[in-house]
This record gives sequence, structure tokens and C-alpha cells, in this order.
Amino acid sequence: MNNDHYTYRVTWSEEDGEHVGLCAEFPSLSWLAPTPEGALRGVRRLVAEVISDMEANAEAVPQPLASRSFSGKFVVRVLPEVHRDLALKAAEAGVSLNRLASLKLAR
Repeated sequence: MNNDHYTYRVTWSEEDGEHVGLCAEFPSLSWLAPTPEGALRGVRRLVAEVISDMEANAEAVPQPLASRSFSGKFVVRVLPEVHRDLALKAAEAGVSLNRLASLKLAR
């Protein structure tokens, strides 16, 4: 598996006073470094090591987000009062409840 296909992010950690490298597919992993480049290099190396270890132990390796396909559907449970309010707003706007929810989520 190519660890270059995973979703990486580098952000500043005020608490640690360093940059932290993260990988969305491996939320428990992080790497601290003085520079953003170092944090990215570190977390990519760490992900590669973890993948090697998982493969050696016949564990399932997470699929990169970039290679997953998404149906565009997901179920969200809300309070009945919220459902009623959204249905009313959708009716007043002349759109379906799905369309209204989609527009609100896109914001």
C-alpha cells in the first residue's frame, strides 16, 4: 500500500510549541517537529511503519479516503422537533427536505 495516498495535515500546536503532523486515516498517530516540513515527513514515516507492522500481523490496513467512493447518502438522526422545523422550512422554501439539508451542510 502506498502511504502517499493518505490524507495528511500539518497544524500548529500552541500547547507543544511545535508543528504537528496528522493523518486522517490514522487519527491516533501524530508527529511533532519544529517545522511544518519536518512534521509532515515524520508523520508520513510513522504511517509507513504502522502500515508495515499491520501488514506483517495480517491486520486490515485503512483504505485512503482519496480512493474510497461515496454514495452521497448518509443517515442523520435528529430530535422530532428539529425534523418538524426543517420540514416546515423546506416546504416554505419550496424545496425537498433533502435539498434543504444538503444546502445547510454545504455551508
